[in-house]
Amino acid sequence: MNYANNKCGILDLTFQIGETLLKNGAEISRVQETMERVAKALNAEKFDVYVLSNALFANGTENGIQRTTEIRHIPTSAIHFGRVSAVNQLSREIVEKKCSCDEAFKKLQEIKEIPHTSLPLLVLACAVGSAGFGYLMGGSFIDAGASFICGVVLELYLHWAKKIKLSKFIVNLSASILVTLSAVLFFSLGLGNNLDKIIIGAIIRLVPGVALTTSIRDFFNGDYLSGTIRMIDALLVAGCIAIGVGVVLKLLSVFVGGVFI
Repeated sequence: MNYANNKCGILDLTFQIGETLLKNGAEISRVQETMERVAKALNAEKFDVYVLSNALFANGTENGIQRTTEIRHIPTSAIHFGRVSAVNQLSREIVEKKCSCDEAFKKLQEIKEIPHTSLPLLVLACAVGSAGFGYLMGGSFIDAGASFICGVVLELYLHWAKKIKLSKFIVNLSASILVTLSAVLFFSLGLGNNLDKIIIGAIIRLVPGVALTTSIRDFFNGDYLSGTIRMIDALLVAGCIAIGVGVVLKLLSVFVGGVFI
């Protein structure tokens, strides 16, 4: 497909909308329903789509011409609900006939260019979130301060890991190890009263909450295959976090004694 072409293709537009939604974290039912609604609103004679957690399968008839099945692998990327929301609004405009196919193409390209959150803001959000969760879990203000610093270290490491394109599971395993070591260091220096609360607050950033929630929604919507895939992904990530934290604490307890148990 030539997406750079200015001439509108109904199926091309529909496929790009689904791809954008799936790539940015939308649940399966939302992707499939949106694609079907857009194709119908633009008067595609026939349109069939099947969506998985990382792939789209679609075919249809446009202007009396049968289009062959389009199969595309959609690699996982950072979740961007701002883009998902923008695509949802665009689909509503298409359905309400407020936006032509050519205009929709232009708007969709603009949506794809919506930037991710800047690094300083990400670091601040991670740090504040870590401190907040550390305190909510029963930690003291000093524990929250240690979690805050661990959050800064964690987000900077995740940014670096993303740039060099490390494996997702290696990232979560190594990040949990780094966070635990940082927490132990601050605790040893007297910056913190409860090591467990510091660690809990700091690793919240790694917890796969979106993947777990989306998998449950997929199950409720009858998308059992996609739900299973995302559930396994969430469990593997959680396992990597648990292994990273557990290994560090176990090794420290062996070499230092029972201080860190």
